[in-house]
Amino acid sequence: MAKFLEPVVLNERMVLQERKKPPEYVYFVESGLVSLRIVAAGSILETAVIGYQGAVGASFFTGGHLSTLEAVALFPGSGHRIGVEDLRRMMNERPEIQGNLFQYAQALALHCAQTGLCAVRHRREERLASWLCLASDAAGTHVLPVTHEYLSSVLGLRRATVTETLIRFEEQGLIRKMRGVLHIDERSDLERRACGCYKLVSEAYSSSGP
Repeated sequence: MAKFLEPVVLNERMVLQERKKPPEYVYFVESGLVSLRIVAAGSILETAVIGYQGAVGASFFTGGHLSTLEAVALFPGSGHRIGVEDLRRMMNERPEIQGNLFQYAQALALHCAQTGLCAVRHRREERLASWLCLASDAAGTHVLPVTHEYLSSVLGLRRATVTETLIRFEEQGLIRKMRGVLHIDERSDLERRACGCYKLVSEAYSSSGP
């Protein structure tokens, strides 16, 4: 499979998967962070974040219906990509590749479903803490270059609500705001503030991989 993999630089705001179009490539992310999102009527709602050891476009091969979603690089990074037809041939030749992609796609589907549930059932503090933990896991860092505006947009919360919640987190010593980035200081405490969605999604990813 290695001979078909092409190194790729993931620039910020790079579109890896377009809405309503079958993917040309499957991207295997090695660093950075990719936002999987619904875009409609000028609004954005993020359904999942994909980081290292994750794959963009893999669900196309496992019966997933993600054509209404788009994938955009949120943090710059790197990875490899493989053409859809090349990957299809590899899956036919090596069934274990298909099995691994299926397990990962199942975890990603759970992530998307839990995001929808979280948006209507859980408190803003829980949702924000869960997002910060999941993004930190996916990107492999405790320093997240995200703005209040971005968090407001993808979580469907008012900007003032996000700001108030982050101020409380900072007062409690969970995070620090530093020149356009959020630094997670007390990760274990932040996890305890997160809703149950974080644990479910984290465990699903830990038991699977592309």
